[in-house]
Amino acid sequence: MSRSIDGLPALLPAEVAETVGRIVSAAAALARRIARGGIDEDLARTGGQNVDGDTQKALDVIADESFRMALAGGAVRHYASEEQQDVLTLNPEGSLALAIDPLDGSSNIDTNVSIGTIFGIYPAVDAPEGSFIRPGRELLAAGYVIYGPQCCLVVTFGDGVLKYVLDPDAGRFRPAGRLGPIPEDSTEYAINASNYRHWPAPIRAYIDDRIAGAEGPAGRDFNMRWIASLVAETHRILTRGGIFLYPADDRKGYERGRLRLVYECAPIGFLIEQAGGRATDACDPILDQLPDSLHARTPFVFGSRNKVARVATYQDLPEQESAALFGKRGLFRS
Repeated sequence: MSRSIDGLPALLPAEVAETVGRIVSAAAALARRIARGGIDEDLARTGGQNVDGDTQKALDVIADESFRMALAGGAVRHYASEEQQDVLTLNPEGSLALAIDPLDGSSNIDTNVSIGTIFGIYPAVDAPEGSFIRPGRELLAAGYVIYGPQCCLVVTFGDGVLKYVLDPDAGRFRPAGRLGPIPEDSTEYAINASNYRHWPAPIRAYIDDRIAGAEGPAGRDFNMRWIASLVAETHRILTRGGIFLYPADDRKGYERGRLRLVYECAPIGFLIEQAGGRATDACDPILDQLPDSLHARTPFVFGSRNKVARVATYQDLPEQESAALFGKRGLFRS
């Protein structure tokens, strides 16, 4: 299969380069399909539910099939998809394991908001699930393709973050420089504020201080962003800085957060750290977390290092002290 990307690092292992080439080849075709909207079919129609009970769009299923077909016969031995219950073996002789969210943010398809594909590449081991039940620090590469005004590949091989932009006429991704370091002086934060009443006290306190703005302890005004598309949130933070928060809360099914550690948080966390940012479960680095199952969920906080560290500081206050103080307002600046 000819690679649909120019300018990959010269010293990249051949099997990793080939796998990224296969991913972006499928992504370029998917981008064309997304751009055509309902011309060929209604891509926003419901496609059922995935293994976690989330509503699928038809394009979720199409995307998963497209990546599997593109990767067949290549270096990927084990394929783990958010859309599949179990790990699939694509090539018993392959040396790599690929975790993928084929279409993140698909609920935004019918509103024409940016959606994307998230992936992480590990060295394969014999046990299929064992290739993925491991800390994100063991990733060889991670990235996403964002289908927006530009179709971009953003990827890291452990030496910074590279950006490629799809040339739609040629059907190839061209190099577009590096992203990072993530700015630390941004005044943007992203969280779904409709869940405020369900959040733990430290998260409410942190957001209260952002809302208080110039009159609060931070001494400056902030803007809230919420796109409900992880790739779009990540792309903005890599470019402009800020912080994203998806905490655990007290709703049934959200006690351990909602985002998937294997398919979403570990690959994004790897990118964020490589761009000079920080990614945690609100306390500890996300790349040190060991998933207890293929579809494990986790709280997720990432962005500018100083801001993510500040969220962890809120978590550190004793429960009895926080109960008294958080009822009035948060405590810290920045």
